[in-house]
Amino acid sequence: MPDNGTLDHSVPDNGTALLLVNLGTPDAPTAPAVRRYLAEFLSDRRVVQLTRWLWLPLLYGLILPLRSPRVAHKYAQIWMAEGSPLGVYTRRLAEALQARLPSLRVRHGMRYGTPKLSDALHALAREGVTRVLVLPLYPQYSTTTTLSVADALTAFSKEHGARAPQLRMIEHYATDAGVIAALAASIRAHWEARGRGERLLFSFHGIPQRLVDGGDPYAGQCRATAEAVAHALDLAPDAWTLTFQSRFGRERWLQPATDVTLRQLAADGVKRVDVVCPGFPVDCLETLEEIAMQNAEIFRAAGGERLAYIPCLNDAPEHADALAALAQRHLETWT
Repeated sequence: MPDNGTLDHSVPDNGTALLLVNLGTPDAPTAPAVRRYLAEFLSDRRVVQLTRWLWLPLLYGLILPLRSPRVAHKYAQIWMAEGSPLGVYTRRLAEALQARLPSLRVRHGMRYGTPKLSDALHALAREGVTRVLVLPLYPQYSTTTTLSVADALTAFSKEHGARAPQLRMIEHYATDAGVIAALAASIRAHWEARGRGERLLFSFHGIPQRLVDGGDPYAGQCRATAEAVAHALDLAPDAWTLTFQSRFGRERWLQPATDVTLRQLAADGVKRVDVVCPGFPVDCLETLEEIAMQNAEIFRAAGGERLAYIPCLNDAPEHADALAALAQRHLETWT
């Protein structure tokens, strides 16, 4: 490092790595591949916090056989030539960050599915890396996602003991100025290209209400993100709405629900809505199929005319710039 404490990109730092982590995706849009992925994902105690002897027989005996073919069909509708959108855009984002941070080793891994987070960590250890800054692509902290990554990091450190690289995790970046500016710019660009709807919906992935009641900060951070973007766009309070999508199971999840809100907006006479998903840094099943296809049809069936989905930031230069700056700030304080 130079004397002023900032990173010197002209000097390679082969001992430090930046590891992007995303949730994960099946390897193929097929029922067997989806079943393997869902089995790993839904077996995580952080994701489904139910008694194991009740949940696992239900998962393997009923949910996986029924859901896997249906979910595989959904993936087939959005699959890209290079693979799953989440996998493709996560890899491209890592490559964009590597170009911006040439002094570091930039890798990516998935909490579930491949490339595995644990495999990425082991590979970095074999390469002699001594410090790994871990950036989960979850802007808003939740016990269901961020804490699961922390579990995996703890398990890796215990396995390697004193030989393990030092690990530091960026726990959230819900109101990071660079990311907020990139989100606002992407929305403005969408409006300039396609026109502006009558209402902007910020749709975030939901979690059970009981987790928030128990202290999970996720809902508050989702609101903080939406408010920051709305402020950057100079939106009036009645011009935007915060909603939550992707309910699973019968218990109460965060409200208001995206699909219910869209039906109500259509019933109220709103004809055109725009939807953005700031909780997802890259596009995936929940954005491309659930919002852009499924919820668009729900809105039209209820009397609306157009739901315009605003894509995630993906590997856009502004997104890569913001995350590179975020990583730099964390590395500058790691002494």
